[in-house]
Amino acid sequence: MVEKLLSGKPDEADVLLLGIEYDKTSSFGKGADKGPKAIIGCFDTQLEIYERFTKTNPARDLKISSIILPGLKGKEPELMVKEVSSEIGKRINKHKFIIALGGEHSVSIGIFDALKNQRFLGHQKRKAFFSAWTKTKLKNKITILQIDAHLDLREDDSDYSLNPSRFAHSCAMKRALDMGFNIVSVGARVYTDFELETAKKNNIKIFEWPCAENKQLIDKIVDAIKTPNVYITLDADGLDPSHMPATGTPVQGGLSWKFAFDLLKEIFENKNVVGADIVEVAPRENDQLTEFGAAQLCYYMIALKFKDMKN
Repeated sequence: MVEKLLSGKPDEADVLLLGIEYDKTSSFGKGADKGPKAIIGCFDTQLEIYERFTKTNPARDLKISSIILPGLKGKEPELMVKEVSSEIGKRINKHKFIIALGGEHSVSIGIFDALKNQRFLGHQKRKAFFSAWTKTKLKNKITILQIDAHLDLREDDSDYSLNPSRFAHSCAMKRALDMGFNIVSVGARVYTDFELETAKKNNIKIFEWPCAENKQLIDKIVDAIKTPNVYITLDADGLDPSHMPATGTPVQGGLSWKFAFDLLKEIFENKNVVGADIVEVAPRENDQLTEFGAAQLCYYMIALKFKDMKN
């Protein structure tokens, strides 16, 4: 019998996979609203409970649960963002480690809004994780690590949309910038000149791809993160499409699978990761590689976060 990874009720979970089904502003391929259920399904029934890179069994040591936020499909982007912010905020206050699953990248704006005034924990051991909250507000002490083929620094999507919005998927990181977050962007290989100018004016460090993937580059990325706390937003198109093909805006030449895992390991070992999201997974028929890969990334991040936990 296959040992399932999800257990317990969301309100009692240590780790929550939070699905956000939304795909209103995507500008190329559709279907990201189907990503959360596909990823959660793979996570629960297709992964081995033993996480081989950390040599741990997180699902046996933790209560990992999932929930899909209801009623978001078809709503205007600004309203969606407000509702996501409210729902994320409620759960952060219950001391849960949350990995949000999109949905297009605009869902991350709601997450950023929920994070900006929260307080976060200093280290990873279980007892400390649920008790030792810091006394400082978050937004000036966190870096958003963006793994993405795009910079997503548009003010709005009026240059390509007939119904423009400041909360479109291509504006996610501009809204994060407006909220006061630090940003390090990894994997960028498609962007406009005005997005690049915005990045330069605001000291956003960009690591472009394709490039030579090595330990020295990982060290440079970690060194570019000047804050103790990190939030990871991972767009499926940030990885090379040979690994994550089912996404709305695939771009050749992204991060390799091994490099992504090596980078995540160094981030978790050197920084306090306060949460993460994986977005833009758009499942397609007869090809489950992308949602399975997203599920693997989820479980690996959970394993890294709690690998030093003492029961």
